[in-house]
Amino acid sequence: MARKTGLGRGLDALLPGGDNGADPDLEGQARGEKAAAKRFGPESHGAVVQIAIDQLVANPGQPRKNFDETELRELADSIAEHGIIQPVIAADSGDGSYIIIAGERRTRAARLAGLTEIPAIIREYTDQKRLEVSLIENIQRTDLNPIEEAAAYKNLMDFSHLSQEELAVRVGKNRSTIANALRLLKLSADVQKSLENGGISSGHARALLAVTDKNAREKLFKEITGKGLSVREAEKRAAALNVTPAAGEEAAPEAKPPKRAAELNAMEEKFIDKLGTKVVIEGDLSRGRIHVDYYSMEDLERLYEILVR
Repeated sequence: MARKTGLGRGLDALLPGGDNGADPDLEGQARGEKAAAKRFGPESHGAVVQIAIDQLVANPGQPRKNFDETELRELADSIAEHGIIQPVIAADSGDGSYIIIAGERRTRAARLAGLTEIPAIIREYTDQKRLEVSLIENIQRTDLNPIEEAAAYKNLMDFSHLSQEELAVRVGKNRSTIANALRLLKLSADVQKSLENGGISSGHARALLAVTDKNAREKLFKEITGKGLSVREAEKRAAALNVTPAAGEEAAPEAKPPKRAAELNAMEEKFIDKLGTKVVIEGDLSRGRIHVDYYSMEDLERLYEILVR
């Protein structure tokens, strides 16, 4: 059976009007709607209700930790003019407040816009489902930086005792994408912070992961940030740092690479992005070889899955 590569039902299935016949959380949704009906009146059952914005609290399992202030202000200006088009999804915490399951960015922007209440749909979810829905919402909107996404995957795997394969099916991603993201958590705190802030790219991070020695990896990180190395330059330095000269010998100077067709450079970058590892194309536009590096049995299986499936 072919794997489902989309995001499954996505958030649409969490909103009223969707096909929820096979939804495992249907009973939870019904309980949430009954709680809403009890608090807001029978007409709120299965409908959008208005909740005081001060009653909404952040989801502790929200994978997104950083919210761009400029983007929030732009969204706040739009909300001030047009209102909130899509309601947030929230869960009744039982103490008069509501945990935001999906829509924290909209809620923050609404506060900036001066709104006192916003539209919401009440649902009841387990802690596991709260984390899962928040993760899927952010992935669908590409709102997470690489480290936030990797941390969210790990939290969901740990919390729900899921394998990489099971998680991939759950969130509608390829297993290789999950594995590649989780590798980023092996980087030092400084490198992860730089990746979060956009100081380095995911390609730079993969080049750093290719360096086996911790001190050499830190050296390369400083070179990338200090000299502004491109991804290809970082990969070449990573390969050089992995070659340790014998005692008493000096490392051979780096040979200046021959000029080659720009098309090959572009293809090489695409291979790197797709496979999530070091890829080198040797040759010209008529013939040559492609070298693909792997760093463990798991990494080899991941590449096999991408290339052979």
